[in-house]
Amino acid sequence: MPIAIKMPALSPTMEEGTLAKWLVKVGDKVSSGDIMAEIETDKATMEFEAVDEGTIVSIDVSEGSEGVKVGTVIAMIAGEDEDATPAPIAKAAAAAPVAPAIRTPIPSPTPAPVAEPVSAAKADRVIASPLAKRIAADAGVDLGGVKGTGPNGRIVKADVIAPAATASVPAPLAAAVASTAPKAVPAKPAAPVSAAVPDFGIPYQAQKLNNVRKTIARRLTEAKQTIPHIYLTVDIQLDALLKLRTQLNKALEAQGVKLSVNDLIIKALAKALVQVPKCNVSFAGDELRNYERADISVAVAAPSGLITPIIVDAGNKSISAIATEMKALAGKARDGKLQPHEYMGGTATLSNLGMFGIKNFDAVINPPQAMIMAVGAGEQRPYVIDGALAVATVMSATGSFDHRAIDGADGAALMQAFKALIEDPLGLIA
Repeated sequence: MPIAIKMPALSPTMEEGTLAKWLVKVGDKVSSGDIMAEIETDKATMEFEAVDEGTIVSIDVSEGSEGVKVGTVIAMIAGEDEDATPAPIAKAAAAAPVAPAIRTPIPSPTPAPVAEPVSAAKADRVIASPLAKRIAADAGVDLGGVKGTGPNGRIVKADVIAPAATASVPAPLAAAVASTAPKAVPAKPAAPVSAAVPDFGIPYQAQKLNNVRKTIARRLTEAKQTIPHIYLTVDIQLDALLKLRTQLNKALEAQGVKLSVNDLIIKALAKALVQVPKCNVSFAGDELRNYERADISVAVAAPSGLITPIIVDAGNKSISAIATEMKALAGKARDGKLQPHEYMGGTATLSNLGMFGIKNFDAVINPPQAMIMAVGAGEQRPYVIDGALAVATVMSATGSFDHRAIDGADGAALMQAFKALIEDPLGLIA
């Protein structure tokens, strides 16, 4: 019997997805591990691999289809010894309407007629799931008269429920109930939100939101509506950090590793969270979760939208390891190849817009995390050093904190520790 290929749950939060692109067609042979399709989830566009060997006999969901629920059959594969042509009975069964079940319990005024038990010979001729057979046997329903809606006409649970619901009700009474049952009123389709937004006659081109952008919009709206943000800003001198980076890059040149300022800042934030554990937390309704390691989510701009790959346990990793891992993760993020475990989680986020010349900004917390560090560009500024006015390379950093979980004094202690680690960076490699 052909194997049904269903829409997979490619992340723990995925309920539906967009079948962005098919990489196979009907008649193609696939083996376990072959890439069959690209599926757009609520986080990224991911490749979907075959887990069985066989020949594609049908593609049931066309590419570009949106809102495909997890578990929906998207294709069928025939095994090596099976007929690789689509079975016409499956198409007919798919088009057959399913009788509605009577869900209101009705007492029978007379003894219920007993349906003829299913004979062994007849049961052998019917293709039904074990659950469907059990339900039919309990209710006395003859499977020979039931049309199956499963693959190749297979009878499934839903096909048996409707006949089983009326098996104990006399036919005249069942007909009367059916005739007086309230008729379903078709729901009026909701108008798209865009229809309520005036364009004031200005020419524009509409671009449909992808799943990633929809998720970003929903989560950021939720964050600003439900999380009381407080913002704390410090100015940090970068000269010592820049000098250390130059020395480390010279030492790592033979290994092909090149550290960025951002790699050092990731390490500094992780160590600061370890030093101030009251900020390495999240608010979870009736409890406060205190994390035992610092996993840093790093904001990366990808073509589909912002995504935050994670450096796990960054406080205990060397800066060179962070640099190597971050380079690989950023590349996968831009190509839409991140796996769920690489972007879901994290105890705090770093967002750096310094490369765009942004001086400072306030970032929105990424729930369920309780803080995010927003870092601006390092620039030459007048700065007081040892009581004298001088010129130094300075950047501004702003921490956004969830005030339900982190008090202002604890947030200030984290900013102080973060500043100290960057201005005296030998602590990052100690």
